[in-house]
Amino acid sequence: MKYVLVTGGVVSGLGKGVTASSIGLLLKSCGFRVTSIKIDPYLNTDAGTMSPFEHGEVFVLDDGGEVDLDLGNYERFLDITLTRDNNITTGKIYQSVINKERRGDYLGKTVQVVPHITDAIQEWIERAAKIPVDGKDGPADICVIELGGTIGDIESMPFIEALGQFSYRVGPGNFCLVHVSLVPVLNVVGEQKTKPTQHSVRGLRGLGLTPNILACRSTMALEDNVKLKLSQFCHVPAENIVTLYDVPNIWHIPLLLRDQKAHEAILKGLNLIGIARKPDLTEWTARTKVYDKLHDPSFPLQVKIAMVGKYIGLKDSYLSVLKALLHASVGFRKKLIVEWVEASHLEDITAKEDPDTYKAAWNRLKGADGILVPGGFGDRGVQGKILAAKYARESKVPFLGICLGMQIAVIEYARSVLGLHDTNTEEFDPQTSNPCVIFMPEGSKTHMGGTMRLGSRRTYFVVSDCKSAKLYGDATFVDERHRHRYEVNPDMISKLEAAGLSFVGRDESGRRMEIVELPSHPYFIGVQFHPEFKSRPGKPSALFSGLIAASCGQLDLLLNKSDHVSNGVVNGINTGKAPPKVWQNGNCFKSANGSLNGVYSNGNGVHH
Repeated sequence: MKYVLVTGGVVSGLGKGVTASSIGLLLKSCGFRVTSIKIDPYLNTDAGTMSPFEHGEVFVLDDGGEVDLDLGNYERFLDITLTRDNNITTGKIYQSVINKERRGDYLGKTVQVVPHITDAIQEWIERAAKIPVDGKDGPADICVIELGGTIGDIESMPFIEALGQFSYRVGPGNFCLVHVSLVPVLNVVGEQKTKPTQHSVRGLRGLGLTPNILACRSTMALEDNVKLKLSQFCHVPAENIVTLYDVPNIWHIPLLLRDQKAHEAILKGLNLIGIARKPDLTEWTARTKVYDKLHDPSFPLQVKIAMVGKYIGLKDSYLSVLKALLHASVGFRKKLIVEWVEASHLEDITAKEDPDTYKAAWNRLKGADGILVPGGFGDRGVQGKILAAKYARESKVPFLGICLGMQIAVIEYARSVLGLHDTNTEEFDPQTSNPCVIFMPEGSKTHMGGTMRLGSRRTYFVVSDCKSAKLYGDATFVDERHRHRYEVNPDMISKLEAAGLSFVGRDESGRRMEIVELPSHPYFIGVQFHPEFKSRPGKPSALFSGLIAASCGQLDLLLNKSDHVSNGVVNGINTGKAPPKVWQNGNCFKSANGSLNGVYSNGNGVHH
C-alpha cells in the first residue's frame, strides 16, 4: 500500500479537500486503484451532531456513517463508495483506546498519548486503507489521506506525531507528503510573498514531517524566481512546487496538477514511475470545456431553481444538493441559477416586521422555474417551507421536497385539502391532536448522535406507472441514503391518498412512506431519503434530473426517452439504459466569473 498525505498551512479554507480529491483522480487516471481517508481532529465522534453553520453539510454514507463533507468530494471525484471508517476523528480514536483500557487490553500499563493514541491512529489508517471502495476485490493501490485543520493546531498534534511515525515505518518509497500552503499577493506591491509558506514548512519539519511536494494557492501562477526561493528555503525541488491558482471552476484543478506534472513527482516519491501509465483525462478535459461554456455569463439557456432553506447563510450546508442540481442541469445543457430563499422570510411575521425582505423573498420564489425544499432540523422557517410547497402545488410549479421537504409537503396537503388545520409534525408540536408526521418507534429520545435512521435503505415502488419509477428506469426498487428520525404517519395514508396524494414508494414493510407524488401536478415529488448523496458526474440523480427537466419543460421528453438511464447501475438499480451526460463541480476554489462553485446564485445575505 502506498500513501499520499495532504496537509495544509498558513490558513484554513485553502481547498485541501479539492486538492486531495484531484490528486486521487489524477492517480486513478494513471491506472491505479485509489481510496481516501479524511482525518478531522475535533473531539466529536462524527459530524452528525454539528450545526451546518458550524461545519457545513453532514454527508451520509451507505453504511450510515455521518461524515465530513470532504468525503462527498472524494466519492464524486473518484466514483467510489466510502465507509464510516474512512473518516477518522479524535473522538473515535480516544473512544476506541478508552474502550480497550476498560477491557484490560493494555495489561495494566499507563495509557498515554504516545504510544497508545498514536499507535491507534496508525492502526486505524492501515485498516481503513485496506477496505475496498470501488466495487472490486482487494485493497486499493494508493490511499490519499487528508489531515484537516492547519499545521500548528494543538488538536492535531497527536495525528502529526502518528503520521511522522507512520511515514518512517512504511518507508520513504511508500509515503509522499503534499503540503498545501498560501502564497499571498499584497495589493500594495503586487509581489508574491513566500514567507508564510516558509514558516509553515518550517513548522511542519519541526514536527517531524518533511514535504515532498508544495501545492501553493495563489491568485496567479507562481513566478519562476518565487519557485526558486521556495525551493531554496523549504528544501523542496523546484519541479515539485505546483501552483493552484484561481480558476473558473474547480474541474480545472486535476488538469492544473497534470500540466505541472504533479503526478510524476508523486509517482517518483512512491516508486511507481515504471508501472504507471500516462494520465488519461480526455473525458475530464471535455467535461471541463462543456462546463465552462455552459457557465459563461453570455450563455443564453438557463434554469432557475429556488432553494428554500434555513441554512442559506452558509451555502456549504447544501453542498451535495448543489452538486446534484449541477449534474442534472449540465446534462440538459442549461446554466443553473440558484435563487436562495430564506424560508422564514416567506412567513407572515416577516411581512409585518420587514415588508421589503418579505416581498423580495416571494419575488425570488415566484420567479423560479422550479422549487426545491431540502432537509433540515428545527422549527425555524418551517411555516415558510409549507407556504413554498403550497405555492408550488397550487401554481403547478415543479417541486422536489427532500426529507423534511417531503414531510412539510404532506402537512401542507393535509391542512389545505383535508381541512385538518391543526395537523402538524410531532417534531415541532409533540402535543398535536392530528400528528401527520410521527417519531419513529425505533428512535432514541435521549441520545442524539448516530440514533437516526441512517444509510442506504431499499425503497419499493408500489405504483409502477408513476413519474419516480419511470425516472429510475422503470425500476421495481431503489437503494438510497437516509437521515431522519421522523416519518409520515402511516395511519393517515388512506385519508391522504383518498384526497389525491399517492405514496408510490415504501419500505419493505409497506408502512413507512418513502416517496410521495401528486399525480394531478406536472412534477410534485417528495422523498424521505437524500438522493443528492449518490449523484455522480455522468450519473445524475434521477429525481434531480426530473426536477430540472420539468423546470425546462422537457419532462415528457425525459420520461419517454428509452436511454435516459445509464448502462449499468444508477443509485443501486441495474436497468441497462443510459442518462444524459452531466458533470459536477466542487468547492473551495474561487470562481473567476462571479459564480459560487460554478452556480450563479441570488440571495439576501447571511441569516442565522
